[in-house]
Amino acid sequence: MTVLSNLSDFIKHKMRMSHIYQPVMLMELLKRRGNASRREIASALLQRDESQLEYYERIVTNMVGRVLVNRKIVSKERDLYSLNGFDELTASQIEHLLGLCDDKLITYLKKRHDPWSHRKQSTGYIPGNKRYEVLKSAHFRCELCGISADIKALEVDHIVPRNKGGSDDITNLQALCYSCNATKRDRDDTDFRGIAESYKNREHGCVFCDITTGVLADNELAVAVNDTYPVTQRHALIIPKRHVSDYFGLHQPERNAIEQLLRDCKEAIEREDDSVTGFNVGVNSGQDAGQTIWHAHVHLIPRRKGDVANPRGGVRGCIPVQQNY
Repeated sequence: MTVLSNLSDFIKHKMRMSHIYQPVMLMELLKRRGNASRREIASALLQRDESQLEYYERIVTNMVGRVLVNRKIVSKERDLYSLNGFDELTASQIEHLLGLCDDKLITYLKKRHDPWSHRKQSTGYIPGNKRYEVLKSAHFRCELCGISADIKALEVDHIVPRNKGGSDDITNLQALCYSCNATKRDRDDTDFRGIAESYKNREHGCVFCDITTGVLADNELAVAVNDTYPVTQRHALIIPKRHVSDYFGLHQPERNAIEQLLRDCKEAIEREDDSVTGFNVGVNSGQDAGQTIWHAHVHLIPRRKGDVANPRGGVRGCIPVQQNY
């Protein structure tokens, strides 16, 4: 098989795409006589990344374009920017001005060790595998507005910022598109230091506050244990470590921590018990909803085919007459 037929067959029949990356990389290699550096390939990808283009369109509109229009250096009509007086410039004058701009750029870059620091959401480094887990957990969508990563670039955000005491634990990370992350940063003036301290809250005598035995799994903010009075075999409880009486009083990182343990326990149960064919996940919030222990907790109840005569309605069975519909 010739190189042409091999490549043609791969591109037409074998290339499986979840993004634009493969054809763009091949195009760049073909254009550059078979060799291209990582940076050259990355630059080609960037040129076709609509989400990044949208980010810089916002920069043009809200920052640089606004400044130059206000200084009357540039004028704007809808989406078109025009350099005032450009028609009066000769070719040599244009070259001179380009040189001045280039000198300004070089001076700035020498002075600023990291000229792109405004694009960083926090100091420090989040490992790539942890970033991937956060994005995968969010199904590659912004956890605030729901937009897909294919449409708008996603960033890994600290729910409680580092400078307010937030950790790099995965339960304190969320996927936000750059727009939601920027909005959150600009408008969120909450002092999170009290929230960070509140994670240490425990109540003397609470059976869920200091669990030391029978732990199935745990993370920074939550713990999973077997239910003492199981509805079905392997019925588990996922419990926040902080003492909080009600599910609706949980902080978002605690909900993330509980969600992580729900998934971990579900997968463990499925691996170890092939009779399990379904699950009920439930919360009792308030005395009239059946809550008896005043420390928030989430039930993970494995279900098996035939464990009740008619499972239709599931959690609707909390009001028995409404279970069947």
